[in-house]
Amino acid sequence: MTDDGLPGCAPPDPDTRTPNLSMPAKACDSHAHVFGPQDVYPFDPGRSYTPPDAPYAVYRHMLDVLGVERACLVQPSVHGTDNTAMLDAIKAADGAFRGIAVIDRETPDAELQRLHDGGVRGLRINLQFDGLDALKGIDKTAERIAPMGWHLQFLANIANFSDVLSDLGKLPVDILFDHLGHMPTGLGIGAQPFQELLAMMRDGRCWAKLSGPYRTTSEHGVPFSDTLPFGQALVAAAPERIVWGTDWPHPHLEIPMVNDGDLVDLLAEWVPDDDARHRILVENPARLFGFAD
Repeated sequence: MTDDGLPGCAPPDPDTRTPNLSMPAKACDSHAHVFGPQDVYPFDPGRSYTPPDAPYAVYRHMLDVLGVERACLVQPSVHGTDNTAMLDAIKAADGAFRGIAVIDRETPDAELQRLHDGGVRGLRINLQFDGLDALKGIDKTAERIAPMGWHLQFLANIANFSDVLSDLGKLPVDILFDHLGHMPTGLGIGAQPFQELLAMMRDGRCWAKLSGPYRTTSEHGVPFSDTLPFGQALVAAAPERIVWGTDWPHPHLEIPMVNDGDLVDLLAEWVPDDDARHRILVENPARLFGFAD
């Protein structure tokens, strides 16, 4: 517990290991968060946990060690619908970052335009924490963001929401599932929700992130070998609709804290082909997040 009585979580490993895998120019970390600092960017009073500060400068240093030039930040639940910390980090990165925001149903069009001007290129829908309530009004939300070229990113264990996957695939915007679909590896790649995800990707209806293997594994540390067939199946289904992310600073990690250098080297196992990795690290995120070159 933290001083405010809420659950806490471990900080990221400050000693990022230089990975063996060399990252290409304009490689993008497509899933990360910034937290605080709390004295500048207060946490949402309705949050379910209190993480340690994980500000932009610390994240930027970690990326430099990895050799990663670009990133897409995802608004964390602890900051609620106040996207200020994320927007300020995007501004500090001077064109190298994009963002995925969180809004509510009353957010006006003028605010959506402000977010777009600030580098936001999508909205996060948190089924994992909010359940099906998060889908109320999703059709209208999708219609509002479609003209801006945004997508909807879902945090969801697809095994818990298999009944709505096909409906999500009919929305008028691209959709994206993070953390390999967030489904426990023990269910196997033959599980119906995972097979449906693969089919949606083949049909050009959604994207997936190679991220957060520790959120689906039954193992307690790298190399998370049971995630390998899932990552490889996603890449085989639609290599043009895959991006990769660190999930830094790894909030709510239930195993010993991972090192981001080790996570980079896992990518060489998930995607051994150099050309495919370049697509996943550079070309795909440039297209999805709207980087100019």
